[in-house]
Amino acid sequence: MDILIEEQEGSLWVAALRDGRLDGLEVEPALEEVRWGSIYWGKVKSVNAALDAVFVDLDGFNTGILYNRDVRIQDGDTYVKGGAKAIGKVFQPGDMIAVQAKSAYLPKDYDDYASQETKTPQLSMDITLQGRYTVFAPMMGKNRLSSRIRDKKMRKNLHKMLDELDAIDGFILRAAAADTQTDVLLREADILQSAWTEVRDFFEGDEPALIALGPDAIQRTLSDQAAQPIERIEIVTMEHFEEVEDWCAVFAPDLVPRIVPIELRNADEDLALFHERDIVGQIEELTQSYILLPSGGNIIHQKTAALTAIDVNKSGDRGSNLATNIEAAREAARQLRLRNCGGAIIIDFLKMNSKSEEGKLIAALEEAVNNDPCTVQIHGFTNLGMVEMTRKRRTPPLRERMQGIKIDQ
Repeated sequence: MDILIEEQEGSLWVAALRDGRLDGLEVEPALEEVRWGSIYWGKVKSVNAALDAVFVDLDGFNTGILYNRDVRIQDGDTYVKGGAKAIGKVFQPGDMIAVQAKSAYLPKDYDDYASQETKTPQLSMDITLQGRYTVFAPMMGKNRLSSRIRDKKMRKNLHKMLDELDAIDGFILRAAAADTQTDVLLREADILQSAWTEVRDFFEGDEPALIALGPDAIQRTLSDQAAQPIERIEIVTMEHFEEVEDWCAVFAPDLVPRIVPIELRNADEDLALFHERDIVGQIEELTQSYILLPSGGNIIHQKTAALTAIDVNKSGDRGSNLATNIEAAREAARQLRLRNCGGAIIIDFLKMNSKSEEGKLIAALEEAVNNDPCTVQIHGFTNLGMVEMTRKRRTPPLRERMQGIKIDQ
C-alpha cells in the first residue's frame, strides 16, 4: 500500500492506494472548526431536559452537545457511566468538565428549521487516545479488544495477547496488534499514558479551552492502515514530511525509512502529486452515483435524507447472481468507506436462490467491511429481501468535506 499526502487551498488530502487503486481517502478542510478526537476543558452553558443533555462551550467560539449516556463521573478509582439520573441533577450551567469530540464539525448554512441539536458536534466524557496498535481509554479500567474486529481467529489470538498485558489497564487492542510483539505494545502504552498525564494537567480553571487537537488526516490514515503493509509514504511539502516523520518516530519507527519526499516540477499546483499518480479521476468518480463493476454489472449509490441506498444490477447473463452480488458487496463496502457514509444503509442485491447463498453473501460483506476504520454493523436481510447495515462515521461525509473545492485542473 502507498500513502500519498497532498494539500489544496489549505485543505489536507491523504490517499491510500492498493495496487494503484484508491482504497482510502481522508480530507481535512481548512474551515473545520471542531476536529474529531479533540479534547476540551469545557463549560456547561445550558441543560436541556427534553434531550437529557447539556450544551457545552468548548473554546469560546464552538458549542458541543453532551448526552447523558456519554457522561462519566469519577467514583473513587473507577468511572460511572451516566444515565442513572437526569443530567440536570449532575451538571449545572457554569460547571467545568473535560470532554472529547465524538464527531467533527464543519460550518455550513442551515435553514431556520434546523435544531440546535443538529448544528453541534457530539461530545463524550469517555476520553480516549489513539495509537497505532492500541487505544488508551483511561476511564475504562480494563483491557479489551476493539469491537470492530470480527474475525474469530484473530479475536482468539488477541485474547491471548491480552493475558500478557496484565501490567497495563484501560487499553483497547486494535486489529493491527495481531502480529505485534508484546514489548512494542507496552512501549506504545507507556507513550499514551504519559500523553494522558500531560493532557490531564490542563483540566483546571474556569475558562473553556482546546487542550489537545484530535488526529488529523495524516495521523488517522497512518493509524487506520497500520494493519496493512505500507510500502511508501509519498510527500511533497516539507511541513507534512516533518509531521509524518515525527509521528512515525513515536508510533511506527519501521515506517520512517519508507517516507519519500517527492520532487515535482509543478509541485506548487493543487494536488500535483495526485495528478502525477493519476488518481484524480478516481476521486472524481466518488461524486457520481453510477459505479461500474468489473463483471459488467453496476451499483447505483444514492444518498437520501434518511439513509444511503445502493442498488445492484446485473449485466445480461454474465455470471451468477451470487457472483455479481459478492462483487457488488466488496465495491459497496469500498464506496461507503471512501465516501464516508454514515447512518442507515440499505443494499438491494440481486435475488438469491437459497439461504445458503444468502449466508455466503453476508460472509463476503462482513469480510469486505473488516478494514473499515469506522464501526459497521450488518443487520442482515429485511422482510423485503434487502440487506440492512449501519455505519458510524467519525467525520462529516466526503461530499461535505470537499464542498467548494475543485479537484480538476
